[in-house]
Amino acid sequence: MKKRWTALLLALAMLSALAVGALADEQKKDETAAETAQTTPDAAGTLRFENLGARMKEKSYALLALEESIALVESTDYEKVEQELRDGLNEIADAQWGMTALGSAGTAALSKVPTKEGSPDASDYALAGAVNAVGGAVGRLASQSLQTQYDALRERFDDVRDGKLQRDNEGVVRQLKSMENNTVQMMQNVYITLLGLEEQSAALARQDAALDRTLAELELRYQLGQISTMTLEQAKAGKIQLESGKATLDMNITALRRQLNAMVGEELTAPLTLGALPAVTAEQLSAMDVEKDLEKAKAASYDLYAAKKTLDDADEEYDDSGAKSYYNERDYKKVQARHKWQSAQYTYNATVQKYELTFRSLCDKVKDCAQILSAAKVSLECERSDLAAAQLRYEQGTISENALHTAEEELYTAQDTVSGAERDLFTAYNNYRWAVDYGLLAG
Repeated sequence: MKKRWTALLLALAMLSALAVGALADEQKKDETAAETAQTTPDAAGTLRFENLGARMKEKSYALLALEESIALVESTDYEKVEQELRDGLNEIADAQWGMTALGSAGTAALSKVPTKEGSPDASDYALAGAVNAVGGAVGRLASQSLQTQYDALRERFDDVRDGKLQRDNEGVVRQLKSMENNTVQMMQNVYITLLGLEEQSAALARQDAALDRTLAELELRYQLGQISTMTLEQAKAGKIQLESGKATLDMNITALRRQLNAMVGEELTAPLTLGALPAVTAEQLSAMDVEKDLEKAKAASYDLYAAKKTLDDADEEYDDSGAKSYYNERDYKKVQARHKWQSAQYTYNATVQKYELTFRSLCDKVKDCAQILSAAKVSLECERSDLAAAQLRYEQGTISENALHTAEEELYTAQDTVSGAERDLFTAYNNYRWAVDYGLLAG
């Protein structure tokens, strides 16, 4: 009997671990962004945007842990789980039968004890009665515990036999893959942000050099008595503030670089050179079809899937409440379940509506970024023409060297504007593709 109870407890513990709760699923994608193979391996000390996901999948501890979790769920042998659950049910049933038999034996033994008052065996009868009463109470508690365990195990058994546990675990895999994709998308945004910050740092370095030229001119004018001490000191203070801002910016760049290095398996302080972002082509923009793409995005979205499961659970609870109340529409539990289901329906509708609004905003963002880039390119061409004219005037001696440098700075600024617009367009389009292909909406 002791071995039987030990086996029963071990079986219950194991089966409980195997059947840990999960979410349901409608579909399973074969590919994720994190599983994209490297198109061309990166040279040592470099990282291209196109290879970021693949390198994270190979080296990121966060993604490797998620992959192991997915493998753990997918390794479940449902036939063995069903058999183990069946064995556990049989173990509990045997234990219940044994307790019933033991209780019957105790009642039979008590019936054989003399009951005559004053007899020498009266104390034996009282003791036996007390023992039987205690045993009966313990037996009832044990029987209730066994029945509770049996009911829980039976529910799990039915879930496996009906395929519910399988669907739940498929939902778990889908959720974990969504977490993988979210992680890759987040690091892609870090990559893009780094390129932008480094461009800003270079622009501040140019401004600092320009201030040095300005300060040299002001020093000379100060010595000639053309400007006041305050004017000179204000210019120097401006340089200090600029250098302080650049130092803070560079510190943030260093922190983001460490984060990116860690996610691709590089040394935290490695000076990794980042490649340029891919260009968004006119063909890619013209291929966008908001209505068709929206349907694909909704089908791929884990968030919408989870919201639908919540609605389905509320619908099932509503049906169960009807059966329990014998379909009495005035029963308060039935009324409450109906309100709960209606609330879940509205919540689901609101979730879908919000998703559609956000998706359409992503599409609008791509179009807006495209027109901003076009305008920035026009301005850049104008600045190139202005610089060419300034160089000619400088060669003719009609403008100073500082004036020429000013024209050069304006060209650099226009180039930075175009570069930023290209980066914004790529970010918007990349977020749009994440939504279409994997249902992820940038937060």
